[in-house]
Amino acid sequence: MPALRALRPFAHREYRVLITALAISIFGSGMWAVAMVYEVIYLGGGPLELSLVAAAGSVGLVAFLLAGGIAADRVPQRLLIIAVEGANLAVIASISALALAGLLQLWHLALGAFVLGVGAAFFFPAYSAILPRILPPEDLLAANGLEGTMRPILQQAAGPAVAGVLVAAMSPSFAVTGVAVCHLLAFSILNFLHRQPAAGAPGTAAGSEGSAGGEAHVSGQRRAKTSLRHDLREGVSYTVRTPWLLWTLLWACISVLFLIGPIEVLVPFVVRDQLGGDARMFGFLLAIMGVGGAAASLATASFPLPRRYLTVMMVSWGAGSLPIAAVGIMDSFWALAAALFIFGATGSVGMVIWGTLLQRRVPPHLLGRVSSLDFFVSLALMPVSMALAGPAAEVLPLWLIFLVAGTVCPVMAVVAMAVARMPSDELAHPLARGAEEAGGTEVSGTEQASGAGEPAEDGLAGS
Repeated sequence: MPALRALRPFAHREYRVLITALAISIFGSGMWAVAMVYEVIYLGGGPLELSLVAAAGSVGLVAFLLAGGIAADRVPQRLLIIAVEGANLAVIASISALALAGLLQLWHLALGAFVLGVGAAFFFPAYSAILPRILPPEDLLAANGLEGTMRPILQQAAGPAVAGVLVAAMSPSFAVTGVAVCHLLAFSILNFLHRQPAAGAPGTAAGSEGSAGGEAHVSGQRRAKTSLRHDLREGVSYTVRTPWLLWTLLWACISVLFLIGPIEVLVPFVVRDQLGGDARMFGFLLAIMGVGGAAASLATASFPLPRRYLTVMMVSWGAGSLPIAAVGIMDSFWALAAALFIFGATGSVGMVIWGTLLQRRVPPHLLGRVSSLDFFVSLALMPVSMALAGPAAEVLPLWLIFLVAGTVCPVMAVVAMAVARMPSDELAHPLARGAEEAGGTEVSGTEQASGAGEPAEDGLAGS
């Protein structure tokens, strides 16, 4: 049964410890998103100052993302995860103490956001690397699905909602203290993780996924003898020569540039100036967007991959951005809530399909590099978007900023589909529904191994 399959990872003690700590940490991150905004406003900051603080966190994440991936392969993941959570605790506890003492300044928040971003760059590669060492291969899909559902519920819904209530009822400093408590609990729980055996030792998942996993392992040993520059160049070359992959990443860059800054930085001022709302209203709006994302993730994962998978993905992302065009003129809470719900839901539909396509159509020996490149490229313009949103609001009306953001992304989705010939590509490379319904990691790996020789139009023949 699907429900029982989703719960199988909980049979393993190490997973229970890890996912419990991760859930608490993610909840704290959701609280921080609201607490940081209203701490900046409490200190007298406006859109420009909020842009700088938000951008500092994104810069820390993007700048150290590749280093975090390297560290996850060279340092015991357990120690890395515990160290990052300890650093998060130290940063948030310091900010909380300064805020309660009345000594907090904007540069403290910017520095703290930067360190938290650096921590995220090291934490999540280590988390991804440790999962196959504490779970058997057949439980990895369920574990990843659980995280995908948990993240919007806790980080975009429950955490922001609780922080909004704390800010409105008491002050931003108490919300920051709540974030510190979350990181303290997560840090304490993570210390119950046991030491993990070396990669490839008995009891680990390495080399236990059949022929496809074996090929990937051998390929990994061969790449260890090459330079980091060679590996990066090979992954970039494959991406550039694969139209559907390249143009999806280009669309992602544009959407991040035009959408992230306005949503993260300017929506709080839409709530304040157009709706007359407070932190509670802003928190619940983020919660509504998170609920939309979680519901759509579960719904998409419950059905087979669409036959027109690229079309459904791009239309979901493009059409889902259209309601954002009207955010700057909305004066109704429910209208803004509906716009953010649609944006969150359609975004999650596209992300579920996108993650599946990477696993199904990218050759095994390139999947790690392409996945990390996808993550890096998608986030590269996030700090730029946040840094530009504040200054843009100083010279342009909010309605114009949101109008441009909400219309550029659908137009670029159409352009990407046309230039990459996605409708014909998805028909030329059908993904069997029977294999999709099987849902196992081994099935995906086998299909990747057999699909490594896809036609040259995807740039795979030469690799």
